[in-house]
Amino acid sequence: MAEQFDVTIIGSGPGGYVCAIRAAQLGMRVAVVERRSTHGGTCLNVGCIPSKALLHTSELFAEAAHSFAKMGINVSPSFDLAKMMVFKQEAIDANTKGVDFLLKKNKVTVVQGTGKILGTGKVDVAGQQIATKNIVIATGSDVTKLKGIAIDEKQIVSSTGALELAKVPGHLAIIGAGVIGLELGSVYARLGAKVTVIEYLDRILPGMDLEVAKNFQRLLQKQGFAFRLASKVMSATKSKAGVSLAIEPAAGGAAEALEAECVLVAVGRTPFTNGLGCDEAGIRRDTKGRIEVGDHFETSLRGVYAIGDVIRGPMLAHKAEDEGAALAELLAGQAGHVNYDVIPGVVYTSPEVASVGNTEEELKAAGIDYKVGKFFFLANGRAKANQKTDGFVKILANARSDRVLGAHIIAVAAGELIHEIAVLMEFGGSSEDLARICHAHPTLSEAVKEAAMAVAGRSIHS
Repeated sequence: MAEQFDVTIIGSGPGGYVCAIRAAQLGMRVAVVERRSTHGGTCLNVGCIPSKALLHTSELFAEAAHSFAKMGINVSPSFDLAKMMVFKQEAIDANTKGVDFLLKKNKVTVVQGTGKILGTGKVDVAGQQIATKNIVIATGSDVTKLKGIAIDEKQIVSSTGALELAKVPGHLAIIGAGVIGLELGSVYARLGAKVTVIEYLDRILPGMDLEVAKNFQRLLQKQGFAFRLASKVMSATKSKAGVSLAIEPAAGGAAEALEAECVLVAVGRTPFTNGLGCDEAGIRRDTKGRIEVGDHFETSLRGVYAIGDVIRGPMLAHKAEDEGAALAELLAGQAGHVNYDVIPGVVYTSPEVASVGNTEEELKAAGIDYKVGKFFFLANGRAKANQKTDGFVKILANARSDRVLGAHIIAVAAGELIHEIAVLMEFGGSSEDLARICHAHPTLSEAVKEAAMAVAGRSIHS
C-alpha cells in the first residue's frame, strides 16, 4: 500500500478502535488492520457484549419465575434458548456495526487480514505492505488453555462456546472461579443447570477483596452454585453421556470423579501476541507473553507501541480504551495519561460485584494504616422496597489523611454505584467529602454515602 499513514493499529477491539478514532480526531491519517470480519474484538464479538445480553435475559427470566409472585405479579414464565441466542446476536450486530460506522465516519482506512510487523514503519498484511510512521499493537487476548484438557466447543467449551450452547446442560462444571466462569455460570444456573465450580485456590475471585469474595460465594451458594475450592482438574474424559473430570486436592491427595454434561474452561486469558513477528522485529515479551512497554506504551522497537490485554495490567476493555485514547494523544504531542490506581472492575452477576482501588489485603501488605466504613443494603430504604437487600458497600480510607484508597460493593447495581467513588478517588477525595454530599432519597446510592459516614463512625441507619 503506497499510502503513508501516521499510525497503523493492528486490532480493532476496544483499545484499537478507540485509539484509531481518537488519532483521527487529532488529525492523523489512520489505518486499522483487523483479522475478523467484524470490528470490536473479543469484547463485542464473543465476550463482554454477548455475555451481558445473556445475563440480562436470564436474569429477567429468573425474576419472573421466582420474584414476581410475591410482588403481586402472577406469571408462569418459560424460555426459548434459541430466541435468547438471537437476542444476543442482535446485541453483537448492533455494537459491531456501530464501530464500523464510527471508523468510516472518522475516515479510518480498514485493511482486512492478519498484520505482521516487519520492522519500524512496516506492516505486512497477506503480502501487502503498509508504510506508516507509527504502529500500535492492540490484538487483545485469547482463552488460556489447560494442559491435558482439549476444548472442542461442544462438550468441553471455552467462554466462546459457552455463549453458543444449543441447550441448557443438566450439569455444567466450570474450571476457574474468576469473573468469566461465575458470570456464565449464573446464566445457565438461572435457566436450570446444576453448576459446580472447581478452583485451584482456596477462594473465588482471585485479586478481589477477600471479605467481599467470601460474602459473594455465600450468595452464589444460595443461588444453587456448588464450589470445589483448593482443587485441581487432572484430566477430562468425554463420552456420549458427558464429561468425567478427575479432581484432586490442590495440596495433593486421592482423585475423585465429577460427572458433568458440559465443562467450561475459564482459567483466564493469554495475550494474543503470536504471529505478529515480535521476535523477528526485536519486540520484547515477558515470561507471560505480554509485550514490554515503557511509561508511554512504546515497545523495545522504536515507533511501535502496544496497549490493552497484550501489556501489563488488568485485562479489561475499559482499561484498553483509556490506553488507546491516551496513546493517540501522546502521538499527537499531547499529555495522554491513564491512572491505573482508579480502574473499576465489575462482575455482572446478580447481585453484581464491583471494586476500585486497593483491597484490604493490599493495604495490609503495604503497611498502610487504614479505616473501614461499611453499610449493608439491608438497612437501605430503596433496597428494602425493591426486596434487593443482598450485599454492602465497603470503603477503605487512609487512617491519617482520610483519602479514599479503595471501595468494594456487592449490590444489584454495583457496577453503576462504583463510579461515584471512582470519581472521588480520581480527584483525591476523602471519605468525609463523600459523606457530606447530599444523596437523593430513596436511592441505592445512599448506601455509598452511609458507608463513607461509617468510616468516621457516624452512619445514621446502621
